[in-house]
Amino acid sequence: MNLIMRRHDLLPLALPVILAASFASASQAQPAPEIGGQKVITLTRKVTKSAKPQFTSITVLPGRGMEVLQITANFPGKGEIDVLASPDLATAAKTLDQEDNEIGAKGYSMGSAFLVPYPNRIRGKLSEDGKTLTTEWQGHTLKLPANNIGTKPTAERHAMHGLILKSQTDDVKVTNIAGGKQVTGTIYAGDFGGHWLSMTNLSFTITLTADAVEASIVAKNVGSIAEPMAIAWHPYFNLPSGDRKQVRLSVPALAMAEVDGYDNVFPTGKVLHVAGTRYDLRAPGGKALGKEFFDDNWNDLDWKNGMVTVQLVDPAASYGVRIEGLSPEIKAIQVYAPPAKNFVAIEHQYNFGDPFGKEWGSTDTGMVTLKPGQSTKWHVRLRVFVP
Repeated sequence: MNLIMRRHDLLPLALPVILAASFASASQAQPAPEIGGQKVITLTRKVTKSAKPQFTSITVLPGRGMEVLQITANFPGKGEIDVLASPDLATAAKTLDQEDNEIGAKGYSMGSAFLVPYPNRIRGKLSEDGKTLTTEWQGHTLKLPANNIGTKPTAERHAMHGLILKSQTDDVKVTNIAGGKQVTGTIYAGDFGGHWLSMTNLSFTITLTADAVEASIVAKNVGSIAEPMAIAWHPYFNLPSGDRKQVRLSVPALAMAEVDGYDNVFPTGKVLHVAGTRYDLRAPGGKALGKEFFDDNWNDLDWKNGMVTVQLVDPAASYGVRIEGLSPEIKAIQVYAPPAKNFVAIEHQYNFGDPFGKEWGSTDTGMVTLKPGQSTKWHVRLRVFVP
């Protein structure tokens, strides 16, 4: 028997080994993506046979305060649609990891960042270096990052959108649930880097099923003194048709907070009835956005069936999304809708803008007081539909 084998005789035997090595090499070359120093979590589910639209995925960033980067939904006959206005994963990673500042402000420029322990703006006495400001709550002084400012010469630097934008999440866990998947995690926020009172733990639960995406945060005071607390998120809802003018928005609110203009966007302390104004978005089916600019805080909300529901409809795309606020502590809805952009940000939040401001007098601005051992839960649910 000839024991000498030619090279081409060895090829069929070697090919599986070569291919296996190649696949292993490719796998090793593509590790799970990370943002903020932690692996990106993507929950997915297969589309089932249905005449109704259904959610298919949600992408979460544990390394960036559990921010929701993207949500997708399948619409029969149309395919998959991005529910949020957000860049792709590679672009988001570059923006958040390489181009962001120490506060993490880029986080609330995409997807849906969670805003804790204060959404919106807070004014105060600015430090000499302009980096921090001080304000007061029940005789206690809070020193906050002065991370935002308008564009006009009269603009005033202020604090905005909380203290967890760059926080990492512990105990991240993905589990299967009936009809879908769920990711949970905890941010042991403590005193939020020395900027807040007491000590706080934040427990996140984000759930994906065909019919709904739900997000909740439980904030618990695990310290020894009382603290103020407010929670929200900052979702940029995509407008699939790209035709913003005909998109319709419905906000079930009787009043809104007057502001000093759309540069500072500071409340004056006056709450105005919306009836007969451009801010009245209560009509059945909502109101077409047209060329309207909004960066406003609606309040005196109309709760029905245990929820306060905002509806965004894009008739040209046969697309609609409902945002259901489920926590009774939600006292305000902030809407940011610039005419030149293909999104509408709709934020169910506990509080009015500048909640510690003297302009409010004795008005309850929505900040919850947590005594040691007490908790508060923020809970919002999304649904998609064909209008």
